[in-house]
Amino acid sequence: MDLDYRKQWDQYVKELYEKECNGETVVYWQVKYPFPMSNRDYIYIRQRRDLDLDGRKIHVILAQSTSVPQIAERSGVVRVNQYKQSLAIESDGKKGSKVFMYYFDNPGGQIPSWLINWVAKSGVPNFLKDMGKACQNYLKKT
Repeated sequence: MDLDYRKQWDQYVKELYEKECNGETVVYWQVKYPFPMSNRDYIYIRQRRDLDLDGRKIHVILAQSTSVPQIAERSGVVRVNQYKQSLAIESDGKKGSKVFMYYFDNPGGQIPSWLINWVAKSGVPNFLKDMGKACQNYLKKT
């Protein structure tokens, strides 16, 4: 939820900010893609709910792509129009967390097989490690 912190630890963030559009807060997120691919950008809305289920505190974050005329498509950047994420986090009762995440996006264009293989074998696991470190360091930062 802390976009400024995300920019510090996520090496793939090119640009990330919130903007008020039509009475709701939307997020603009541009992701760096490796050469010769074009960067991708997303416009999405998100909601956070903190639930208490029989004493279990569960944090739920939902995000989904949207379209607003206030943020035009940029030349040389591919707009991702199909994006959805659902995230649920709760304490494991010790010093960790249990996390469930559903993520889907359609990055559009022709994605070369070498990039698909890299994402599956290295990109996602490395991102999850970076995110884990960022979560552990977040409390130290605040």
